[in-house]
Amino acid sequence: MNLLLIEDDLKIAAFILKGLRKAGYMVDHATEGCEGLRLALEQTYALLIIDLMLPGMNGIEIIRKFRQAGRDGPVLILSAKNDIEDRVQGLQDGADDYLGKPFSFAELLARIEARLRRPQPVITSSLCVADLKVDLVRGKVYRDSHEIILQPLEYSLLVYLMRQNGRVVSKDTILQEVWDFNAGSLTNVVESRICQLREKIDRSYEPKLIHTIRGCGYALMVQ
Repeated sequence: MNLLLIEDDLKIAAFILKGLRKAGYMVDHATEGCEGLRLALEQTYALLIIDLMLPGMNGIEIIRKFRQAGRDGPVLILSAKNDIEDRVQGLQDGADDYLGKPFSFAELLARIEARLRRPQPVITSSLCVADLKVDLVRGKVYRDSHEIILQPLEYSLLVYLMRQNGRVVSKDTILQEVWDFNAGSLTNVVESRICQLREKIDRSYEPKLIHTIRGCGYALMVQ
């Protein structure tokens, strides 16, 4: 069973890796946030163990991007930030468990095994609407079998719209769910990204899939 550890403290990482491998797990290790996210999206892991304070990209941002990409695998946070408020925030941001530092390996192993005993959700490996397909494992997008290159935010926006199953979503909702912003004054950012996404997804193809619902927002569907 494969796990991913994202931890920049080499002493702590060595302690965890030694124990988990002795317990029979195969573990990949990343010391930097961006590299950890890349591995998490390119591979399929039974569980992610993520430190919060990481170079390159912090743990919360990794979890948000992991979830935005449609990945449902369990995530356990390790952090020296151990207040109740920190624990609650970590769980609200998409983690499944939170273990404060310092910790005993016995407790870490028990939490991992308890999480892995629970029924796992069926992992959706792709999303499809008409001839538009998103490969969630590889992070690739295809229309009529042609690969379409998207920027990271465009990809997150497309996945979010496709997961709504044709439901209309407002600019404010998109701004909050995809960008994690609440400021209504920034809705022009959504308009700009929708325009860019429509240019890549719809301009050369039929049927058109990204629709503006006047006064309401946007929907991705076949009309």
